[in-house]
Amino acid sequence: MDFSQIHNIAIVGLSDKPDRDSHRVARYLQEEGYRIIPVNPSLEEVLGEKCYPDLGSIPADIEIDVVDIFRRPEAVPPVVEEAARRGKVKIIWMQEGVVNEEAAARARAAGMEVIMDRCIKKEHLKWKAEKQGV
Repeated sequence: MDFSQIHNIAIVGLSDKPDRDSHRVARYLQEEGYRIIPVNPSLEEVLGEKCYPDLGSIPADIEIDVVDIFRRPEAVPPVVEEAARRGKVKIIWMQEGVVNEEAAARARAAGMEVIMDRCIKKEHLKWKAEKQGV
């Protein structure tokens, strides 16, 4: 995974509670220089960024490289459908514990790379260490 090609990450299911994994991961990514785009219908703002109720509500001029999903596996298919309709999304990323083969197949059919059951923060830390030769 080459994180140097990623700039904007939509985080579906981002919580405003600092003790939640989604919040910790989003804060880390933001601190690493990525633009996070919060997606949660219950919130207006998270980590200083406007929160959108769904991917379809994010303005078309905001490019999304990765859709990082913090939702139950059964809630993933509609997110993938929204990403496919939007177009230009490079990667569907399902966090640790999130596996949905049907949604993954749909994402691949729409031309998106799929990463499942892996934490984007942990993968970024590995990538950074490799890049630094650690």
